[in-house]
Amino acid sequence: MYVFGIDVGGTSVKIGFLNNEGDLLESWSIPTDLRNHGDNILFDVAESIKKFMSMKSLKDSDITGFGFGLPGPVLDDVAIKCPNLGWENVNVPEAFRAAYGKGVTVKAGNDATVAAAGEYWQRNIKGDIVFITLGTGVGGGIVANGKVVDGAHGAGGEIGHIRVNFDHPTACSCGLEGCLETECSIRGINRMARTLIQTKKYKTVLTDDESLSPKQIFQAAKDGDAVGLKVADQVGYYLGLACAGIAVTTDPKVILIGGGISNAGEILLENIKRHYFKFAHFAVRNMQFELANLGNDAGMYGAAYLVISESLS
Repeated sequence: MYVFGIDVGGTSVKIGFLNNEGDLLESWSIPTDLRNHGDNILFDVAESIKKFMSMKSLKDSDITGFGFGLPGPVLDDVAIKCPNLGWENVNVPEAFRAAYGKGVTVKAGNDATVAAAGEYWQRNIKGDIVFITLGTGVGGGIVANGKVVDGAHGAGGEIGHIRVNFDHPTACSCGLEGCLETECSIRGINRMARTLIQTKKYKTVLTDDESLSPKQIFQAAKDGDAVGLKVADQVGYYLGLACAGIAVTTDPKVILIGGGISNAGEILLENIKRHYFKFAHFAVRNMQFELANLGNDAGMYGAAYLVISESLS
């Protein structure tokens, strides 16, 4: 039996074809059609999958189901609000069945939460996990007892909106101030470095121009650059503080760090762990931290896992 894992983004939709054991057999992407409030997105996905199945001589009876990862809060398979897609209160199973055909299993979840499920599934972790993704924004997900935690309001795992900066908070797109996302996203890290560069107090190879990026900043830190080291320390402080609160409330077996910024590697992890140790309750002080390893495929794996975990329950 097979399953489709579909990762819906604002620019493209990634479609993965997996077996029920979790092997990604094939994948491809199609453009995200944002016209008419994204009304055509699920139709385009359905048509693309139908063509693939026809080409492979697959029948509906060969398919366990279709899982979707979506850029916004999802509760009971309903996309509450996905601004990047133009969706609001979209019942994903109903809408997809209308495009594809009735009688198929359809599951949906938030993209970061779904990515957490993908990492959990592929690592075969025996225990609960928290996943934090660092990129354009800061997202996350929780998997407990083998199930994705959506929460009562679809906000389970919205780690990026934990407040961490109380002294000089920056406004967040969510309407709050000082959120983890304002400090540890690409924009936040770049802003941090620019502020330090502009003081002219630190000797640095980094320049305050459009080319500045977290990749450059963390590489500079690895090379001993004063600004790079200070930014790496500050990012570790905010993430360590947030993780200490997360750990004592969820007590996972492991906290995974993913997203493009996680490519910084051990220097990022070491700074997180150093600050985490200062803030963490003694019961969770020896928390295990690891780098995620599925990269951009995590969403496809996780979306498929939503279906697989449902079929096993």
